[in-house]
Amino acid sequence: FDLANNYGPPGGAAEENFGRILDRGFRRYRDELVISTKAGYDMWDGPYGDWGSRKYMLSSLDASLSRMGLDYVDIFYSHRADPDTPIEETMGALVTAVRQGKALYAGISNYNVGETRAAQAALAAEGIPLLIHQVRYNVFDRTPEEGLFDTLDKLGAGCIVYSPLAEGLATNRYFEGVPVDSRAAEGSSIRRENISETYLDRARALNEIAKNRGQTLAQLALTWVLRQPQVTSALVGASSVAQLNDNLAAADAPDLTQAEIAAIEPFAVHGTAE
Repeated sequence: FDLANNYGPPGGAAEENFGRILDRGFRRYRDELVISTKAGYDMWDGPYGDWGSRKYMLSSLDASLSRMGLDYVDIFYSHRADPDTPIEETMGALVTAVRQGKALYAGISNYNVGETRAAQAALAAEGIPLLIHQVRYNVFDRTPEEGLFDTLDKLGAGCIVYSPLAEGLATNRYFEGVPVDSRAAEGSSIRRENISETYLDRARALNEIAKNRGQTLAQLALTWVLRQPQVTSALVGASSVAQLNDNLAAADAPDLTQAEIAAIEPFAVHGTAE
Protein backbone atom coordinates (compact mmCIF):
# COMPACT_ATOMS: atom_id res chain seq x y z
CA PHE A 1 0.00 0.00 0.00
CA ASP A 2 1.65 3.16 -1.24
CA LEU A 3 0.71 6.43 0.44
CA ALA A 4 2.07 9.94 1.01
CA ASN A 5 1.37 12.68 3.50
CA ASN A 6 -0.19 14.94 0.86
CA TYR A 7 -2.41 12.40 -0.92
CA GLY A 8 -6.02 13.50 -0.83
CA PRO A 9 -7.67 15.88 -1.28
CA PRO A 10 -7.25 17.30 1.23
CA GLY A 11 -3.72 16.35 2.22
CA GLY A 12 -3.73 13.52 4.76
CA ALA A 13 -7.12 12.17 3.69
CA ALA A 14 -5.71 9.08 1.98
CA GLU A 15 -3.80 8.07 5.09
CA GLU A 16 -6.82 8.68 7.32
CA ASN A 17 -9.04 6.58 5.05
CA PHE A 18 -6.41 3.86 4.91
CA GLY A 19 -6.28 3.80 8.71
CA ARG A 20 -10.05 3.32 8.83
CA ILE A 21 -9.82 0.47 6.32
CA LEU A 22 -7.15 -1.19 8.45
CA ASP A 23 -9.47 -0.95 11.45
CA ARG A 24 -12.27 -2.71 9.57
CA GLY A 25 -10.36 -5.96 9.39
CA PHE A 26 -6.89 -5.64 7.94
CA ARG A 27 -4.92 -4.50 10.98
CA ARG A 28 -4.50 -8.04 12.28
CA TYR A 29 -2.59 -8.78 9.05
CA ARG A 30 -0.09 -5.94 9.60
CA ASP A 31 2.88 -8.31 9.58
CA GLU A 32 1.91 -9.43 6.07
CA LEU A 33 1.36 -5.94 4.64
CA VAL A 34 3.94 -3.68 3.03
CA ILE A 35 2.93 -0.09 3.77
CA SER A 36 4.89 2.95 2.67
CA THR A 37 4.51 6.70 2.93
CA LYS A 38 6.39 9.75 1.72
CA ALA A 39 7.12 13.36 2.57
CA GLY A 40 8.49 16.09 0.35
CA TYR A 41 5.61 18.02 -1.18
CA ASP A 42 3.58 20.92 0.22
CA MET A 43 1.63 19.72 3.26
CA TRP A 44 1.15 22.66 5.62
CA ASP A 45 1.87 26.39 5.73
CA GLY A 46 5.20 27.78 6.82
CA PRO A 47 8.86 27.09 6.04
CA TYR A 48 8.79 23.58 7.51
CA GLY A 49 5.74 22.30 5.66
CA ASP A 50 7.38 21.36 2.38
CA TRP A 51 10.49 19.91 0.70
CA GLY A 52 13.15 18.01 2.67
CA SER A 53 14.25 19.62 5.92
CA ARG A 54 14.87 17.31 8.86
CA LYS A 55 12.09 18.99 10.84
CA TYR A 56 9.55 18.57 8.05
CA MET A 57 10.46 14.98 7.22
CA LEU A 58 10.30 13.68 10.78
CA SER A 59 7.25 15.73 11.77
CA SER A 60 5.49 14.50 8.66
CA LEU A 61 6.28 10.87 9.42
CA ASP A 62 4.92 11.20 12.95
CA ALA A 63 1.72 12.73 11.58
CA SER A 64 1.40 10.00 8.95
CA LEU A 65 1.79 7.25 11.53
CA SER A 66 -0.86 8.91 13.67
CA ARG A 67 -3.32 9.20 10.78
CA MET A 68 -2.90 5.53 9.88
CA GLY A 69 -2.75 4.28 13.46
CA LEU A 70 0.61 2.59 12.88
CA ASP A 71 3.79 2.21 14.89
CA TYR A 72 5.95 2.00 11.78
CA VAL A 73 5.90 1.97 7.99
CA ASP A 74 7.87 -0.48 5.92
CA ILE A 75 9.34 2.22 3.67
CA PHE A 76 9.64 5.96 4.27
CA TYR A 77 10.43 7.93 1.13
CA SER A 78 11.83 11.35 0.45
CA HIS A 79 9.20 12.29 -2.17
CA ARG A 80 11.49 14.64 -4.12
CA ALA A 81 14.95 16.13 -3.84
CA ASP A 82 15.14 19.52 -2.13
CA PRO A 83 17.41 21.97 -3.99
CA ASP A 84 17.79 24.17 -0.89
CA THR A 85 18.48 21.52 1.75
CA PRO A 86 21.72 19.50 1.88
CA ILE A 87 21.09 15.92 0.79
CA GLU A 88 22.82 14.81 3.98
CA GLU A 89 20.11 16.48 6.06
CA THR A 90 17.23 14.91 4.15
CA MET A 91 18.84 11.47 4.17
CA GLY A 92 19.76 11.99 7.81
CA ALA A 93 16.06 12.28 8.59
CA LEU A 94 15.46 8.93 6.88
CA VAL A 95 18.33 7.44 8.89
CA THR A 96 16.75 8.70 12.11
CA ALA A 97 13.37 7.25 11.13
CA VAL A 98 14.93 3.83 10.54
CA ARG A 99 16.99 3.90 13.74
CA GLN A 100 13.96 4.92 15.77
CA GLY A 101 12.01 1.98 14.34
CA LYS A 102 9.43 4.22 12.69
CA ALA A 103 10.47 2.95 9.25
CA LEU A 104 12.07 -0.34 8.31
CA TYR A 105 13.72 0.98 5.16
CA ALA A 106 14.64 4.25 3.45
CA GLY A 107 13.58 5.15 -0.09
CA ILE A 108 13.59 8.06 -2.49
CA SER A 109 11.21 9.15 -5.24
CA ASN A 110 11.55 11.39 -8.30
CA TYR A 111 15.32 11.86 -7.88
CA ASN A 112 17.48 12.26 -10.98
CA VAL A 113 20.68 10.27 -11.55
CA GLY A 114 23.01 12.66 -9.73
CA GLU A 115 20.62 13.12 -6.82
CA THR A 116 20.20 9.35 -6.55
CA ARG A 117 23.95 8.80 -6.29
CA ALA A 118 24.26 11.52 -3.66
CA ALA A 119 21.34 10.12 -1.64
CA GLN A 120 22.78 6.59 -1.70
CA ALA A 121 26.20 7.87 -0.61
CA ALA A 122 24.72 9.88 2.27
CA LEU A 123 22.74 6.89 3.50
CA ALA A 124 25.67 4.50 3.09
CA ALA A 125 27.86 6.80 5.18
CA GLU A 126 25.42 6.17 8.04
CA GLY A 127 25.23 2.43 7.42
CA ILE A 128 21.71 2.53 5.98
CA PRO A 129 21.03 1.08 2.51
CA LEU A 130 19.00 2.86 -0.14
CA LEU A 131 16.34 0.22 -0.53
CA ILE A 132 14.31 1.55 -3.42
CA HIS A 133 13.59 4.42 -5.78
CA GLN A 134 10.00 5.14 -6.82
CA VAL A 135 9.83 6.64 -10.28
CA ARG A 136 7.34 7.24 -13.09
CA TYR A 137 7.77 4.78 -15.99
CA ASN A 138 5.47 3.50 -18.72
CA VAL A 139 5.28 2.92 -22.47
CA PHE A 140 4.82 6.65 -23.04
CA ASP A 141 7.30 7.95 -20.43
CA ARG A 142 10.68 6.23 -20.64
CA THR A 143 12.78 8.76 -18.73
CA PRO A 144 14.35 6.20 -16.32
CA GLU A 145 15.97 4.46 -19.29
CA GLU A 146 18.21 7.55 -19.66
CA GLY A 147 20.68 6.42 -17.01
CA LEU A 148 18.58 5.94 -13.89
CA PHE A 149 18.02 2.20 -14.29
CA ASP A 150 21.74 1.64 -14.84
CA THR A 151 22.57 3.77 -11.81
CA LEU A 152 20.18 1.85 -9.55
CA ASP A 153 21.64 -1.41 -10.81
CA LYS A 154 25.17 -0.29 -9.94
CA LEU A 155 24.07 0.94 -6.51
CA GLY A 156 22.16 -2.25 -5.73
CA ALA A 157 18.90 -0.37 -5.17
CA GLY A 158 15.49 -1.52 -6.31
CA CYS A 159 12.97 0.41 -8.38
CA ILE A 160 9.21 0.53 -7.95
CA VAL A 161 7.30 2.15 -10.80
CA TYR A 162 4.33 4.49 -10.47
CA SER A 163 1.92 5.36 -13.29
CA PRO A 164 2.73 2.15 -15.20
CA LEU A 165 -0.56 2.60 -17.11
CA ALA A 166 0.19 6.24 -17.89
CA GLU A 167 -2.84 7.33 -15.84
CA GLY A 168 -5.16 5.37 -18.12
CA LEU A 169 -3.50 6.24 -21.43
CA ALA A 170 -1.93 2.77 -21.62
CA THR A 171 -5.38 1.18 -21.56
CA ASN A 172 -8.32 1.17 -23.98
CA ARG A 173 -10.18 3.75 -21.88
CA TYR A 174 -9.98 6.53 -24.48
CA PHE A 175 -10.49 4.54 -27.67
CA GLU A 176 -14.12 5.63 -28.08
CA GLY A 177 -13.79 9.17 -26.80
CA VAL A 178 -13.29 10.81 -23.41
CA PRO A 179 -15.38 9.20 -20.62
CA VAL A 180 -17.12 11.72 -18.37
CA ASP A 181 -15.46 10.28 -15.26
CA SER A 182 -11.94 10.19 -16.73
CA ARG A 183 -8.88 12.27 -15.87
CA ALA A 184 -9.06 13.90 -19.30
CA ALA A 185 -12.68 14.96 -18.73
CA GLU A 186 -11.77 16.41 -15.35
CA GLY A 187 -8.80 18.24 -16.85
CA SER A 188 -6.49 17.15 -14.04
CA SER A 189 -3.27 15.38 -15.03
CA ILE A 190 -4.50 14.58 -18.56
CA ARG A 191 -6.02 17.14 -20.92
CA ARG A 192 -8.44 16.44 -23.76
CA GLU A 193 -5.86 17.61 -26.26
CA ASN A 194 -3.56 14.80 -25.07
CA ILE A 195 -6.00 12.34 -26.67
CA SER A 196 -4.60 13.02 -30.12
CA GLU A 197 -4.72 10.87 -33.25
CA THR A 198 -1.02 10.16 -32.81
CA TYR A 199 -1.66 8.83 -29.32
CA LEU A 200 -4.68 6.80 -30.44
CA ASP A 201 -2.78 5.26 -33.35
CA ARG A 202 0.02 4.12 -31.06
CA ALA A 203 -2.28 2.89 -28.31
CA ARG A 204 -4.44 0.95 -30.77
CA ALA A 205 -1.35 -0.65 -32.31
CA LEU A 206 -0.21 -1.72 -28.85
CA ASN A 207 -3.70 -3.06 -28.20
CA GLU A 208 -3.42 -5.33 -31.24
CA ILE A 209 -0.13 -6.70 -29.95
CA ALA A 210 -1.82 -7.32 -26.60
CA LYS A 211 -4.68 -9.19 -28.26
CA ASN A 212 -2.21 -11.45 -30.06
CA ARG A 213 -0.80 -12.37 -26.64
CA GLY A 214 -4.24 -12.92 -25.13
CA GLN A 215 -3.89 -9.82 -22.97
CA THR A 216 -5.64 -6.53 -22.47
CA LEU A 217 -3.68 -3.37 -23.27
CA ALA A 218 -3.35 -2.67 -19.54
CA GLN A 219 -1.88 -6.12 -18.96
CA LEU A 220 0.57 -5.68 -21.82
CA ALA A 221 1.63 -2.29 -20.46
CA LEU A 222 2.36 -3.86 -17.08
CA THR A 223 4.17 -6.82 -18.61
CA TRP A 224 6.29 -4.38 -20.64
CA VAL A 225 7.20 -2.34 -17.54
CA LEU A 226 8.10 -5.47 -15.58
CA ARG A 227 10.37 -6.73 -18.37
CA GLN A 228 13.03 -4.33 -17.08
CA PRO A 229 15.34 -6.28 -14.74
CA GLN A 230 15.79 -3.20 -12.56
CA VAL A 231 12.04 -2.88 -11.92
CA THR A 232 11.20 -4.59 -8.65
CA SER A 233 7.47 -3.88 -8.72
CA ALA A 234 4.80 -1.66 -10.24
CA LEU A 235 2.13 0.31 -8.42
CA VAL A 236 -1.44 0.07 -9.67
CA GLY A 237 -4.68 1.63 -8.53
CA ALA A 238 -8.06 0.03 -9.07
CA SER A 239 -11.63 1.25 -8.71
CA SER A 240 -13.15 -2.25 -8.83
CA VAL A 241 -12.28 -5.85 -8.06
CA ALA A 242 -12.51 -6.67 -11.77
CA GLN A 243 -9.97 -3.98 -12.62
CA LEU A 244 -7.65 -5.20 -9.89
CA ASN A 245 -7.87 -8.79 -11.11
CA ASP A 246 -7.21 -7.65 -14.67
CA ASN A 247 -4.05 -5.88 -13.55
CA LEU A 248 -2.86 -8.74 -11.37
CA ALA A 249 -3.17 -11.16 -14.29
CA ALA A 250 -0.16 -9.45 -15.85
CA ALA A 251 2.03 -11.06 -13.19
CA ASP A 252 1.17 -14.51 -14.54
CA ALA A 253 1.64 -13.65 -18.21
CA PRO A 254 4.53 -15.18 -20.16
CA ASP A 255 7.58 -12.99 -20.64
CA LEU A 256 7.70 -10.87 -23.74
CA THR A 257 9.72 -12.41 -26.54
CA GLN A 258 12.41 -10.40 -28.28
CA ALA A 259 10.17 -10.27 -31.34
CA GLU A 260 7.30 -8.85 -29.26
CA ILE A 261 9.57 -6.27 -27.64
CA ALA A 262 10.73 -5.22 -31.09
CA ALA A 263 7.13 -4.99 -32.30
CA ILE A 264 6.19 -2.77 -29.34
CA GLU A 265 9.16 -0.42 -29.72
CA PRO A 266 7.84 1.78 -32.59
CA PHE A 267 4.70 2.57 -30.58
CA ALA A 268 6.19 2.90 -27.08
CA VAL A 269 7.32 6.43 -27.83
CA HIS A 270 8.47 8.72 -25.03
CA GLY A 271 6.41 11.91 -24.91
CA THR A 272 3.28 10.43 -26.47
CA ALA A 273 0.14 12.26 -25.26
CA GLU A 274 2.10 15.11 -23.71
